[in-house]
Amino acid sequence: MEDKRILYVSSEVVPYLAENEVSLMSYDVPKMINDQGGQIRIFMPRYGNINERRHQLHEVIRLSGMNLVVNDMDMPLIIKVASIPKERIQVYFIDNDEYFKRKATFTDEEGVLYPDNDERAIFFAKGVVETVKKLNWVPDIIHVHGWMAAMLPVYMKHFYKNEALFADTKIVTSVYSQSFDGTLDMEMLKKVTFDNVPEEAVSDLATPNFENIMRASIMHSDAVIIASEEVSPSLTKFIETSNKPFLPFVPKEKFAEMYTNFYKTQVL
Repeated sequence: MEDKRILYVSSEVVPYLAENEVSLMSYDVPKMINDQGGQIRIFMPRYGNINERRHQLHEVIRLSGMNLVVNDMDMPLIIKVASIPKERIQVYFIDNDEYFKRKATFTDEEGVLYPDNDERAIFFAKGVVETVKKLNWVPDIIHVHGWMAAMLPVYMKHFYKNEALFADTKIVTSVYSQSFDGTLDMEMLKKVTFDNVPEEAVSDLATPNFENIMRASIMHSDAVIIASEEVSPSLTKFIETSNKPFLPFVPKEKFAEMYTNFYKTQVL
């Protein structure tokens, strides 16, 4: 994977958030490619419970300052950056006071999903692409982890389909076990189609539960990785019948070899 450019877009990454399936793999996979001589960037949201002082986040003024439109509202984009200690890996944080200031990731202290999680996911997807455009850094692969990042493949295939920068970029989505119950805002489909995404391409978002959000992400990806043993049978079947190249779940001790081989043979 030497000199290949891979952009990792994730809902959660250690050491910035607690360890779980998504946050650990969102660190382990980029580290593996970095160790192989690949060029990587990691993007994640800058949730309010990330300790900026401890992790030495700082704003990148030259990348910040643009406004992104979400559901016909102008939302300022702030970009922050930090480095994972010892690894020389840069992590970019997509920030906005309205969406990410609160002191938690996806739910309030009662465990109730934030009502604007759908808009946060749209803002995150657009923020990543706009920042990569400003960096003028062309990824060979974009690898998506976690449902908060799941709108990125959708927006890449529709909203940004004419961006010459990404003409040869391939998108991989890792699918994990179900991480929330219930649905996001039932207006999510309307908000996505506001951005000229064809309704028939994202009809699953009419009921924006975890599985349907991941189905939309899978349908707009070039390849899929089953990243958890606990993926539901219905979602597993959807992946297996999607006609996308897919990698079945592999245990952690084997993932480095299998992921590298999958990138090389099924994606690049």
